[in-house]
Amino acid sequence: MKKIEIAVGIVRSHDGQIFITQRGENSHLAGFWEFPGGKVEPNETPFQTLQREIAEEIDIHIHDAKYLKTVEHQYNDRFITIHVYLIEEWDGEPFAAEGQPSRWVDEGELNADEFPDANRTIIEMLKNLDKNI
Repeated sequence: MKKIEIAVGIVRSHDGQIFITQRGENSHLAGFWEFPGGKVEPNETPFQTLQREIAEEIDIHIHDAKYLKTVEHQYNDRFITIHVYLIEEWDGEPFAAEGQPSRWVDEGELNADEFPDANRTIIEMLKNLDKNI
């Protein structure tokens, strides 16, 4: 079974909006919404991956990111480990630099059905985030 390690950023504005992007038509689970990020490369820490992927995907540069948790999920053909970070301070204005659809959504309106199954735990955590910090 394929094992994939990923780092994602929850880009949250000061008014509680979360920036999300849509998975490309040629990707695994195409059409679902996701938090920006990507695969951890060899000799790269999850935080280094986060910085690189966020710059590539949504063209912002992170000032600070708070590690939230690691989520593991098994699909039929792969096992995913996701390192989740909260990003609230950055330079630039997020946009889908790779041309994919993107949007800001109120964190209370995140719909787990619009995301891959591996993200359900993350979305539940976000709905209670301010209570846990």
